[in-house]
Amino acid sequence: MIYVDALEDFDHRLASGALSLSGWRLRALDLTERGVSLRSVDVAGALFLGCVLRPEDEESIRARGAVVFPAVPESPVDTYRTALYTPQELYDHTDYARSMDARVYAWSQSASSRDGALAQSLHDHSIGLALEAWVQPREMIGVMGGHDAARDTRGYADGARLGRMLSQTHTVASGGGPGAMEAVNLGGYLARHGEDALEEALSILRRAAGFVPHIDAWVRAAFSVRELFPDGEDSLGIPTWHYGHEPSNPFASAIAKYFRNAQREAILLEICRAGIVFLPGAAGTVQEIFQDACENYYADESSTAPMVLVGREYWTERYPAWPLLKALARGRAMESRVHLVDSVHDAAALIIHQP
Repeated sequence: MIYVDALEDFDHRLASGALSLSGWRLRALDLTERGVSLRSVDVAGALFLGCVLRPEDEESIRARGAVVFPAVPESPVDTYRTALYTPQELYDHTDYARSMDARVYAWSQSASSRDGALAQSLHDHSIGLALEAWVQPREMIGVMGGHDAARDTRGYADGARLGRMLSQTHTVASGGGPGAMEAVNLGGYLARHGEDALEEALSILRRAAGFVPHIDAWVRAAFSVRELFPDGEDSLGIPTWHYGHEPSNPFASAIAKYFRNAQREAILLEICRAGIVFLPGAAGTVQEIFQDACENYYADESSTAPMVLVGREYWTERYPAWPLLKALARGRAMESRVHLVDSVHDAAALIIHQP
C-alpha cells in the first residue's frame, strides 16, 4: 500500500511516471484542481479517504473502480487526519468547556448514529497510522499508574522524576491522562533540564493540584510550566475520550487520543517494547499489569519485555498483584523479566541498564 497524505506527494508521484493508483490510500487531499491528472491514470483499487473532489471527478473515479469515503458530516474530528494531536490543538480555547477536547467528548456521548460510529472508527484508524509512524524511530518505554495522584503529593513528584530519568535513554509513553500519567509526561518534557527546573515546575503545579473542581485552573498551570520551559523533550500520551471527564494532560508533546478505550489499551502495551513500569494505581492499573503479563506469558524469550512494579508494600499487601504475577512467570520465558522494586530510582536503573 502507498499512503499519500500531501498534495505535493501526489503531484510528485504522477510527475515521476505513476500510471496506476492501485493500492494507494489517498487521505484528506483537496483534489478539486486535479481532475485532468485523475483521468490520466488507472484508479481501480485506489481508496480515497475524506478527499475533496469535484462531483464529476468523483463520479468518474467511482465508475473506474476506485472506492471513495467522503468526510463524515457533522463530525468535530478530522476522520482522516494524518498526525497526532498536540496539546495546543486539544486546548484551543481558554475555557475548557469550549475547547476541542471537551467538544469532541460531548459529541461522542451523543453520536449514536451510524455516521457517528463510522467517524469514530475511521478516526481511530487514522490515529493508529499516525502513531505507528511517530514511534517507529523511537525506543518507547511505558509507565502506567493511577489517574488520581494529585500534583501536590509525593507520588506525583516520584512519577515526574521517573519520567525524567527514563527519558535520558528512551521516549516515555503514558496513558495521557492526569495523575501519575501527567507526572511521567512532565518528567519527559523536562528531561534535558536540571532538578531545579523540575522543582520549580512542581511548585507551579501544586497551586492547581487536581482537575476537580476547576479544570481551567489545572490546564492554565500546566501551560504556565510549558511557557516557562518552552523547549521540552518529546513524550507520548495515549488517552481516550471514553474517559472524557478526565482531561488529557498537556505535557505529552504528541497525543494519540482514541475513542475506543480497549484499542488504546492494547496499542499502549504493544508499542512499549522496552518494557512497562507500573506505579501505584487501582483497578485500571491492575488490569494493565495482567494484560501485559498475558502477552509476556505466551511470548518467546526474544519477545518478552520487562515489567517493573514500584512499591513493595503496595503490590504485595494493599493490592497483591505481585504474588500472582510471580506465580504466572515461574518457569516461563518472562520469569527473569518481572521485577518488584521499592523506588522509582530502582525502576529507572533496571530499565536503563537492562541487557
